[in-house]
Amino acid sequence: MNDKELYNFTVGELIEILQQYPKGMPVVVSGYENGYENFYHPCVNKVVHNPDSPYYDGEFQIDDEGEEVLLLERVVRFD
Repeated sequence: MNDKELYNFTVGELIEILQQYPKGMPVVVSGYENGYENFYHPCVNKVVHNPDSPYYDGEFQIDDEGEEVLLLERVVRFD
């Protein structure tokens, strides 16, 4: 298996994608528990900050009334 089959993005590919967005746009990542995963193609979504939410829910939640951020969402495996 070569790296392209193993990893969704290289640094170069990610840089090209990120250059399409405003330099001041915040970036958030999805996550849960431990370890690391590949991520889907970055996308823009609106979130609100909720620092009082449980750690497993993250401190940001999707909300149409929130601030636009660039989201790096981890690939979810069901195995």
